[in-house]
Amino acid sequence: MPCIIFTGMKGSEHKLQEIKKYNKKRVIAVHDISCIGRCSLTVALPILSAAGIETSVIPTAVLSTHTGGFKGYTFRDLTDDILPICEHWKTLGLPADGIYTGYLGSYRQLKIIEELIGDFRDQNTFVLIDPVMGDSGKLYATFNKKFVSGMRKLCRKADMIVPNLTEASMMLDEEYIEKGYNEEYIKNILKKLSFLGPRYTVLSGVSFEDRKNGAASYDREKNEYEFYFSDYIDGFYHGTGDVFASSLLGAFLNGKGLAQSVKIAVDYTTASINLTHSFGSDTRYGVDFELELPKYMAALGKTL
Repeated sequence: MPCIIFTGMKGSEHKLQEIKKYNKKRVIAVHDISCIGRCSLTVALPILSAAGIETSVIPTAVLSTHTGGFKGYTFRDLTDDILPICEHWKTLGLPADGIYTGYLGSYRQLKIIEELIGDFRDQNTFVLIDPVMGDSGKLYATFNKKFVSGMRKLCRKADMIVPNLTEASMMLDEEYIEKGYNEEYIKNILKKLSFLGPRYTVLSGVSFEDRKNGAASYDREKNEYEFYFSDYIDGFYHGTGDVFASSLLGAFLNGKGLAQSVKIAVDYTTASINLTHSFGSDTRYGVDFELELPKYMAALGKTL
């Protein structure tokens, strides 16, 4: 660990003030690891670290690549390792300021993560659940209605959930509407999602007009809705949901309000997509979020 040497009281006080800006917290991130293709833990870990958050990881599976656009990938289920990891952690007595779940590979994992939240949550722990299940109106091939029901139940444990429109429709058992909806429709979806349990609901992939895309949020306690949009960029980009949710959590745990956190996350995700588009990168490998991290850190005030 590097040693900081202070040359005088004035310099010491200044440096301590700068260090306090980092507001060090610890988050337990529960996602799979795709060894190639930027998504899940390989996205969550660097983004949360850039936000000044110590990130303790629980990998739910290891894949040679993610499942979008690649064939012949390997898959190792790590379900049986999750509880032993948690049991060891419990002996350490480490506090958790946040618990963040993403892709969970089976109904059994839903039950285990519910137990994990019960074990590590206290009155100061913020739980964000990204109910990764599908996109474009369809469930991912590995999931079924039983899994949707289990995810709906898990979301009752959350302080914040971050579904896309497909996942929201599935959890609410409503017809998926791809486009042509209005603001009142989105507000209704957000409020119904809040009835599942979380105080904060954030809906990604919302658009009311051509060439604009963004997110909508709802704070149930304040009964406040917010919308934020950016320019739409052509193409389909893997891992952007993980980029959005991770940067949203990083901002929120750094004391940014809900609306500001959503704005920061939308801007960062859009900038990463735009950079990938301008480079002409192979989108199977995810978005070039790394080069935009300095701007994200600046938005959080993480620059000395």
